Amino acid sequence: MKVVIVGGGAGGISTASNIRKIDKNAEITVLTRDENVAYSPCAIPYVLAGKIESFDDIIMRKPEDYKDKNIDVIIEAEVTEVDSDKKTISYIKDGSVNKLDYDKLVLATGGNPFVPPMDGVDLDGVFSIRNIADGVKVQEWAKDAKSALVTGAGLIGIEIAHALVKLGLDVTITEMLPQVVPRSFDKDMADILKEYLELEGINVVLGQPITSLNGDGKVESACFGDGTCIDADMVILATGVRPELDLAKMAGCDVGRWAIIVNEHMETSVPDIYAVGDCVESKDLILGSNTISHLGTTAVRQSKTVARAIVGRKAKFNPVLNAMVSKIGNLEFGAVGFTTSFAQQNNIKPVVEKVEALTRARYYPNAKPMDIKVICDSEGVIIGCQIIAEERVAERIDTMTLAITEGLTCFDLSNVEFAYAPPVSMVTDPLILAVEEVSKKFR
Repeated sequence: MKVVIVGGGAGGISTASNIRKIDKNAEITVLTRDENVAYSPCAIPYVLAGKIESFDDIIMRKPEDYKDKNIDVIIEAEVTEVDSDKKTISYIKDGSVNKLDYDKLVLATGGNPFVPPMDGVDLDGVFSIRNIADGVKVQEWAKDAKSALVTGAGLIGIEIAHALVKLGLDVTITEMLPQVVPRSFDKDMADILKEYLELEGINVVLGQPITSLNGDGKVESACFGDGTCIDADMVILATGVRPELDLAKMAGCDVGRWAIIVNEHMETSVPDIYAVGDCVESKDLILGSNTISHLGTTAVRQSKTVARAIVGRKAKFNPVLNAMVSKIGNLEFGAVGFTTSFAQQNNIKPVVEKVEALTRARYYPNAKPMDIKVICDSEGVIIGCQIIAEERVAERIDTMTLAITEGLTCFDLSNVEFAYAPPVSMVTDPLILAVEEVSKKFR
């Protein structure tokens, strides 16, 4: 069986490795336009911040390492054509056109950074960050810069802004919406994060679109909708990604509102063509409708599903909740499921409670404040959670992910047994405190 995988990111290279674990005889070829494969894009901000010494440290394997697994990785190759009738793909490598035939094709084309339609985005010093090469460019430019603007206050934007502050730059982060991390947090929780960003030396501008970037050849300033302008020796466009769909459309795959439509086996509408990662739509666990999940964890889970499906084993990709966690400075923050506003937008009447707790027993040294917000539906079923603290956030988000996946109510979770020791938790876990408080709003 010949398997061709287009894209060397988390979804693509993981698919190749997972197929090889199951099928030792499959002929596997991975094509990527990048120079590197098997690296962690999520780690790029932490390299810039100096938390990780070098970009080389976030590359887990080189392309040649896959030869030992009998996986052919072709780097710096641009796939230009997919013929689903003849089951062939064409690609350009070193200026020459080549062709491959396949039995199974996996599209892991990911997404391209969204570039806002405004003047000045083509100036030198304006960057999007998609891969390690982009990170290197930002790192080099920052050496001679004094001020930086990051537009887009989602996860990547916040992490990049914090990294640039650690490099000694005067940093402003902007967001068109009236809060940071609008997809994952309600405003009251986002305001806690905003205050921390400001304490870390980041200027936060909310509810203001950037109208233009200005400079003579290279960026020098940015102007806002209210007419104000600020100096900026460099600009990072952290305005999200748009799925790369050209090859999918060429192959005849059905495309939904955002991306490629796949079933629970990661099969597209075209026989023997599969898709994974940022270029596909996933099923939302709570609503049952399609959504997008641009998370590396999603791509890796999908790669395991598609590998089993391709070799004929039982496989099913479960719906998503978009659980996330991040850390800037000493602060961890995470969320899973719906925000209050998103629930309301989808005709769900949310019942919400926010509590303040501690990460350890209150008498134990260095106990840290923990803010937890729990969102339930009108029946008490947990549909969302947001947490901010200086420690122990990730495992609690994971716990709430499992609770939502299992359809637990706040009453169910309030009776679940949790482990306890003074150095690691309160005797009543902060999650239990939160669900007990929201339970009081029900008869």
